Amino acid sequence: MARVNSKQVGKNGFDLVADNRKARHDFFVEESLEAGLALLGTEVKSLRDHRVNLRDSYARIKNGEAFLHGVHIGTYAPAGQFGHKETRPRKLLMHRREINRLWGRVRERGYSLVPLKIYFKDGRAKVELALAKGKRLYDKREAIARKTSRREIERTLKGRNR
Repeated sequence: MARVNSKQVGKNGFDLVADNRKARHDFFVEESLEAGLALLGTEVKSLRDHRVNLRDSYARIKNGEAFLHGVHIGTYAPAGQFGHKETRPRKLLMHRREINRLWGRVRERGYSLVPLKIYFKDGRAKVELALAKGKRLYDKREAIARKTSRREIERTLKGRNR
C-alpha cells in the first residue's frame, strides 16, 4: 500500500511553503517572476516544515546581485548551535539580464520587488517575486468595497436559486 504524503502538492508539482497574501492587498502587481534561493541546509529543513514568514519582506538589488530581506525562516531545533540566523539577507539566483532589467524598472519608475510565494519546485526552493507599485489608502478601500459588493451579489443570487 502506498504511503500518502502529508504535504500539500499543487497541480504543477509545487509544494507551497508560504504565501504573502497581504502583498496583493498593499501593492498593484505589474509582473511576477521566479527566482531561486541560496539557502543553508538548516534553512531548507525549516522551509520543509513551513516555518517561514513573508510579512514585511522585500527584495533589493545591490552591486549587481539580488537579495531577499526581511524573510523570517524559523530555527531548525536539531541543528542546535550550528543553525542559521533567522532574518539574514538571502541571495536570489537570477540571470544577469533579469537583474539588470529589474534594477532599471525599480530605479526609474518607483516600483518595489515584493516576494509573493515561497515554494519547492523539483526539490529546489523558489520564490515568486513581483514587480509591484504601492497602493494608496483609497485604492485599498475601493478594493475592499468591490470585494464586499461581489460577496453580497453572490449571496443574493445563491438565495434566489433555492
